[in-house]
Amino acid sequence: MISGIVIDRHAIISLTFLLLNGGTFPIEFVIDTGFTDYLCLPPEAVMLLRLPFLYDLSVNLADNSEVTVAVHEATILWDGEKRAVRTFATGRRPLIGTALQLC
Repeated sequence: MISGIVIDRHAIISLTFLLLNGGTFPIEFVIDTGFTDYLCLPPEAVMLLRLPFLYDLSVNLADNSEVTVAVHEATILWDGEKRAVRTFATGRRPLIGTALQLC
């Protein structure tokens, strides 16, 4: 079971990242029901975690603008199981999307 907290009307959960060196690193994410993919992390966090680059992707934002974002692969613990998920290097705060519900 996944549990979290609510702060200032934002639902927040913590995800544990499995790092390439064998370590782990927890990060708190805001649940974004308007985001239909897996994760968004600020580019600086993606760089610090050394997430492997996959490809660039053109995406449509909530304001209907289109931007290109770098997509990386992260390995996380999701409900106690190891999962490889796409992670968009964009934004100012970590966001978790609705695609993780399907895992």
